[in-house]
Amino acid sequence: MVLYIALLYHYLCLGMLTFTPTATTVHLGLFREKTTLQPIEYYSRLPSDNSFDICYILDPVIATGGTTAAAIDMIKDWGVKNIRIICVNASKSGLQYICQIHPDVKIFVGLVEENFGPKGELIPAVGDAGDRLFNSVI
Repeated sequence: MVLYIALLYHYLCLGMLTFTPTATTVHLGLFREKTTLQPIEYYSRLPSDNSFDICYILDPVIATGGTTAAAIDMIKDWGVKNIRIICVNASKSGLQYICQIHPDVKIFVGLVEENFGPKGELIPAVGDAGDRLFNSVI
């Protein structure tokens, strides 16, 4: 069985259902606190059945890597060990951080940026994904 977990917004799973229409989709709510850049969980509704063969975490942007790493920790603690990350844009240092603490997790990313800024936004690319989607200032 396949599980898709969307970080940030559940609609990220909808496109993936084209490939595996019988997959289960779940929203896992984590955000990066603006001053400490640490991940904060605000929503988790993982199903009671965790007999999934593979879990894909869909994260639009990886900057520091902390939020994605926290999601991986949660999924592993829940009992699923075969985890993949699908990401549109990521910083090199964020990817290195995830690979250092979770070397068993494969990451698929569209574009890698050199680094992120002091507020955790990607430089020079999209900035903060949540701020872009909701037209708020970082």
